[in-house]
Amino acid sequence: VQLQASGGGLVHTGGSLRLSCAASGRTFSSYAVGWFRQAPGKEREFVAAHRRSGDSPKYADSVKGRFTISRDNSKNTVSLQMNSLKPEDTAVYYCAAGSGIIITTMMRKMAYDYWGQGTQVTVSS
Repeated sequence: VQLQASGGGLVHTGGSLRLSCAASGRTFSSYAVGWFRQAPGKEREFVAAHRRSGDSPKYADSVKGRFTISRDNSKNTVSLQMNSLKPEDTAVYYCAAGSGIIITTMMRKMAYDYWGQGTQVTVSS
């Protein structure tokens, strides 16, 4: 599976951005998909994930109520709608996909097999 993330940019506090991740390769619908982010000098951290159709997505506490992950298996894409952005959301955002991921591991970056190249999100105060 190859992943290509896009949609990052520069926004002011309170603004919105929509990130997209296009997947190619194997059957996308069978994979769990997730978004992670990494700020300068910090570890890559979990943002949101969706295991499979019918499951509820999971979100980091810091983005709950502001971010929404969605997937379109017919187009092999996963999106992250980000609203009410804050300066602390500034980071490089990565999409990821993996197989065999269970609910208890979907927030762990080590569970994912495939990663996109990252897209920069900068929120100015």
